[in-house]
Amino acid sequence: MAIPSYPGNFSARALDASDPVPQGFVLLDIREENEFVAGHAPGAVNLPMTRLQGRMDDLPDGKLILACRTGSRSVQAMDWLALRGQRVWNLRDGMLAWRLAGFPVVRDDGTPGAII
Repeated sequence: MAIPSYPGNFSARALDASDPVPQGFVLLDIREENEFVAGHAPGAVNLPMTRLQGRMDDLPDGKLILACRTGSRSVQAMDWLALRGQRVWNLRDGMLAWRLAGFPVVRDDGTPGAII
């Protein structure tokens, strides 16, 4: 399975187990810093939703996959960013679904993390 070719919502179950975030995509974790520090997807970039508006220039290059804890904040951010011309996808059900699909959750030091 793979990420849909057209921006929008998709399930963690659609991700390829061997390459969940394919080349050209960036997983942008929009949870608050304390949530991200507790546990995140390997290679994810953190830019909290509460800071997006003032940090558009800090968005990473590439197609953005947005993730929060449950998918609620990230779908709002997806709509907001799409209105500003960004190609964005939303990980429906968020990092909880990522973990339930069997993908790793780590801390910055590589040790196992938790979704809070």
